Amino acid sequence: MSAKAKYQEVLSLGEQLEIKNGDVTEVGGVLKIKGEAGTQYEKNLLWDKIKEIGGENPGDIAANITVLDTSVYARHTVKGGESLSKIAKHYYGDPMKYKAIFEANTNILKNPDVIHPDQELIIPNL
Repeated sequence: MSAKAKYQEVLSLGEQLEIKNGDVTEVGGVLKIKGEAGTQYEKNLLWDKIKEIGGENPGDIAANITVLDTSVYARHTVKGGESLSKIAKHYYGDPMKYKAIFEANTNILKNPDVIHPDQELIIPNL
C-alpha cells in the first residue's frame, strides 16, 4: 500500500477543512504534505488523524502544517441544543472552561446561559 493510500483519510480531512495552499507528494515511500489550516484546532485535527493512522511518530509521512489565524483557537457556529459548557468540553475537554468562551464573546453574548443557533463564537487560545 502506498503512503498516499494509507493516509487518504488525512487528505480527505484536509479537503473538508479547506486547507489552503496544500501540496501532496510521495517520494521514496514517504508522503510529504503541506498546507495552511485556518486555526490551531484544525491543525490539531489533522495531526490527530495522522497519529491515529501512523502512530505517535510515523516515519512514512512528513507534514508541514501552518496556521493562518493564530489569534484564536477556533471559530464555532452554534447549533441547536448546544451550551457553552458543551462547546468547551468539545474544544478543551473541560466543560468548566465555558467561562473563557463567554469572556471572548461578550460583544455578542450578555449571559453565559443564553446562546442561539447560528451565532459564530470565538474559541480563545488558553
